Amino acid sequence: MDATANQRLVAVTLDAASLGPASPEVEHERRVAIYDLVEDNTFAPEGGVEGPFKLHISLVDQKLALKVSRESGDEVVAHLLSLTPFRRIVKDYFMICESYRSAIRTHSPSQIEAIDMGRRGLHDEGADVLVERLRDKIAIDKPTARRLFTLICALSWKG
Repeated sequence: MDATANQRLVAVTLDAASLGPASPEVEHERRVAIYDLVEDNTFAPEGGVEGPFKLHISLVDQKLALKVSRESGDEVVAHLLSLTPFRRIVKDYFMICESYRSAIRTHSPSQIEAIDMGRRGLHDEGADVLVERLRDKIAIDKPTARRLFTLICALSWKG
């Protein structure tokens, strides 16, 4: 088996107790983000640990908890990350997503595209912060970081 095939996630779960109430649309976005993440990702805990891996994401004492285990279920590592570096980005991301949903109904395609470019920029910024926060802990690529940022937003959603 190719070494990179072991440096990936095969399952991602979100702690139900950490999730706020969600509309069917938000639930769908969560499921799609998890599906996309599992389909294509690069995920390698530091130390050369063999995978593939499962990831359980939750909130613990206002911190992001990432529990990594092997596909077999054997725990590999757990990390707690402060959410403080993400707060402004997540808040702005939620605001621009709401603007985007409103714009779809009433704005021109060029206005919608401009709002979407801003949304993508914030998404990239959140992914960059996540890569930095995981440095020396877990190696991830940009697409994986973007998908994980989506899940951080899902956990931050308060309905």
